[in-house]
Amino acid sequence: MAVRVGVGLATFGFEERGGWFRLVERLEEAGIDSVWQTDRLVSKEPYLEAMTAMAALAGATERIKFGMNAVVVGFRDPLVLAKQCATIDFLSGGRLLPVFGVGTDHAPEWAATGKDAARRGRRANEALEILRRLWSEESVDFDGEFFRYHGARIAPRPVQQPLPLWIGGSSKAAIRRTARLGTGWLAGITPADEIGPVIRAIQAELIEVGRAIDPEHFGASVPYRIGPGDDPAIERFARAGGGDPGRILATGDASVVIDRIAAYLRAGASKFVLLPLATGERDIRDQVERLLAEVVPVVEDPAFRSRIGA
Repeated sequence: MAVRVGVGLATFGFEERGGWFRLVERLEEAGIDSVWQTDRLVSKEPYLEAMTAMAALAGATERIKFGMNAVVVGFRDPLVLAKQCATIDFLSGGRLLPVFGVGTDHAPEWAATGKDAARRGRRANEALEILRRLWSEESVDFDGEFFRYHGARIAPRPVQQPLPLWIGGSSKAAIRRTARLGTGWLAGITPADEIGPVIRAIQAELIEVGRAIDPEHFGASVPYRIGPGDDPAIERFARAGGGDPGRILATGDASVVIDRIAAYLRAGASKFVLLPLATGERDIRDQVERLLAEVVPVVEDPAFRSRIGA
């Protein structure tokens, strides 16, 4: 299985819009696999809206793939979301890597919009089924608990057939959802020792439902910082409630990041979204340049897996 590294961005850490585009240009120039945008609709911090960012990437790039990590389907109408994904994939020549989730029950968007978080899983299941069908069928009729469509259709359809439908989350419901509807699974910010059991559970569920997911379509999200472990960016992550930094962050010299990727590889993941813990454009670019120079050539070397026993 090929190891591929992408770069993810959460908050908009640039002084102006040109910084974001310059970073994306650099990633494409360097041949990085993909670039990712975190989805957040309600926040004090500046976040780009994920679908709009994907559209901008489709026009600003030629080769790099891109995805949203992960769009919460409960906040969006499935027909509009299906149309957005199809349009972006069409205009980019088949480079969209959509990832979907149900969101946490304490996400601020639920209170802000008055939506019921308690039924978000069932709503997401219906929405994902509608997305999958709209991308591939001539006409869709659907009569569900949350959505009802008659003769719904979209054109142009995605270039990729089937369009990837990766799913996030590690609950039992997310495992079932991935096995029944997904073409891949991307873990959130989760320790390496917790990812293996989820991947094995998905694979077992796939056997139950008679489906298959490519073994290469399991991934992990890894916040990283190459440099001293007491950097303020790491401290801010810890204060924000990001969990135990020692278990979920890859911080230190490049060998620490490489070792953390190796642990995820041994757990069954082979695709990675590396999120730089950095402040401001200069710091973000420095972290990305160090990743490109010191980590990516090592872990994407075809011999890396055999060296680490993965």
